[in-house]
Amino acid sequence: MKNGLNIRKDAALDLVSLGALVHRLDPGIIPFRKAMECQIHVSGGEFNVAANLSDGFGLETGVVNVDWNAIFANGVRWFHSGGIFAALSETTAELIIEGMQAAKKAGAVVSFDLNFRQKLWNISGGGDRAVSVIARIVKNVDVLVGNEEDLQKGLGIPGPEVAAKSKLDPSAFFGMIDRVVKMHPQVKVVATTLREVHTTNRHSWGAVAWMEGETYISPECELHVLDRVGGGDGFAAGFFYGLLTGESPEDSVKLGWAHGALLTTFPGDTTMATLDQVRSLAQGGSARIQR
Repeated sequence: MKNGLNIRKDAALDLVSLGALVHRLDPGIIPFRKAMECQIHVSGGEFNVAANLSDGFGLETGVVNVDWNAIFANGVRWFHSGGIFAALSETTAELIIEGMQAAKKAGAVVSFDLNFRQKLWNISGGGDRAVSVIARIVKNVDVLVGNEEDLQKGLGIPGPEVAAKSKLDPSAFFGMIDRVVKMHPQVKVVATTLREVHTTNRHSWGAVAWMEGETYISPECELHVLDRVGGGDGFAAGFFYGLLTGESPEDSVKLGWAHGALLTTFPGDTTMATLDQVRSLAQGGSARIQR
């Protein structure tokens, strides 16, 4: 495989996520301190990926308990977690490592979304602890998701020598990959979204990936954003779907890019898009959804 991954063909579950489940209170356009009412969105950086793959893509997914023997007894193809859950306490990162090691033993591909949040890490030990903890986690990872800032702050890697011309310029991201792979040679895939924020509701959107020495770049599109939260998780879900179902690296990146784009045009953090809509955009259709 061009992506370098050895993905199981059959298992009871296509993907299992380990992470926090939260409720996001959304006051819409009203400042939170002035809001008289809020919409409630079920969310969680790791949960969103599993929910999207189940609801939008029709895969069999789960969010764990931590009986690893029971979870992996009937097979799991992919195990996913992320940096938000890792930063929540002194023990969550240890649980991630435990789960990843069980997943690797069971033959699952392991992914991790760096999702670096400085405020969370400040509560649980600061930047130095973040780099130390994330390094231990990433030793178990096959597929890494994270942008240029995530790679710098999460992995402690110096910034690129070549500055990006814009937020959609992938040169700075690709310029850091050699350092990532030198530090973590078992990593086979690194991917991220690219976003240029013009106004609250108008964004330019792209995605890129590095797989086994090759680079892949999505098309670009202009988004009219309804709710930006969850777009990155939407990309991860579509990208993982492509890899899990045997799509080419190019098409996997396009599926992730298209699904992340569509997700921002719906309220809430998890998908309301259909697979047909995702494929249509990935193949060159419009980001305007038929509703």
